[in-house]
Amino acid sequence: MCDRDGTFYKRFNRRNFLKTTAAGTTALALPAHLAALLSPKPAFAATTVKATHGTGFCNMGIFLAKERHLAAADGVEIEFVVTPSNTEITTMFGAGLVDMSMIPYSNFMTLYDAGAPVKIIAGGGVGGCIIVAREGINSAEDLKGKTLGTFQADTLEVLPYDYLKKAGFTFGDVDIKYLNTSPELAQAFIAGALDAICHIEPYATECVRSRPGAKILSDGSDVYGANYSDCVLAARTPLIEENPAAVKAVIKALLVAQHQAETDRQAALNEMVGLYYKTSMEAAENAQSKQPLMADQRNQTQFIIDRGQSMMELGYVKKLPDDGAFDWSLLEAVIAENQELYASLQLKSAA
Repeated sequence: MCDRDGTFYKRFNRRNFLKTTAAGTTALALPAHLAALLSPKPAFAATTVKATHGTGFCNMGIFLAKERHLAAADGVEIEFVVTPSNTEITTMFGAGLVDMSMIPYSNFMTLYDAGAPVKIIAGGGVGGCIIVAREGINSAEDLKGKTLGTFQADTLEVLPYDYLKKAGFTFGDVDIKYLNTSPELAQAFIAGALDAICHIEPYATECVRSRPGAKILSDGSDVYGANYSDCVLAARTPLIEENPAAVKAVIKALLVAQHQAETDRQAALNEMVGLYYKTSMEAAENAQSKQPLMADQRNQTQFIIDRGQSMMELGYVKKLPDDGAFDWSLLEAVIAENQELYASLQLKSAA
């Protein structure tokens, strides 16, 4: 799923978070290193689209799109603005310092709830949110009183919340620990500092392989069903309205990237592991089928809306998201214009 980081949450106040992420409705006090990235003219005025991303397999599509210049044929290049934390990804996207973000639907939800001009326009990856536990923990009940590591306002927090809730427990029954980065969360579990974690691929597989007796408690499918949304591609409304051709070019690039990853995943892994995925090739190969790409996530609309209930209960949003959070129109236009490409995809809403 996308980069996970909890540095901000060491000084986190949920009410303040809601007040400070409503770009366009509330002034943002940006850290100096982020404010310096704001150029005098909007990023979408050129053919370069600025984007943020995370670290999970759900990002592989946008990674391939950038590295293989898959939008160049339509006159667009993707430029990544690297951020050290998931919180800064959310802040930068909400503030308009980037045009697009491959972002967990939960983080997107906080921006939409706060009034930021953002829309979900396509999908990233599905599945891949995995609860891993040490030896001796075999159920939700076994987690009572144990430590569980994750990241706040993330899909990796929503899954364990829903997993425990389904079994009749709450976060109050577990000692929740919020960590900083994807590698740090994995390393803490492997070193024995945590009893359980919720992580993305390929890190979850690395954790199972590296700690004797570790096992998967849930891969999310037991709670949500197969191919549930993890991260989505979101864009700012001004970009959608003023340069729809650029948006379509990126969406088409994601479809092409998905096709390439599905037909030659090893080539994709060879290119991505080390450059974007800080894990072993062996772990990546074992994890590759657990968090596949699915750029067309129109069938996940209600699933994402429904997750708003958990986000409300966790205190991150005040209301459920609605259909206004989505704009599938450009995705639908790209599909209509590239029917052969779309038909070749293994995972899609129409399948």
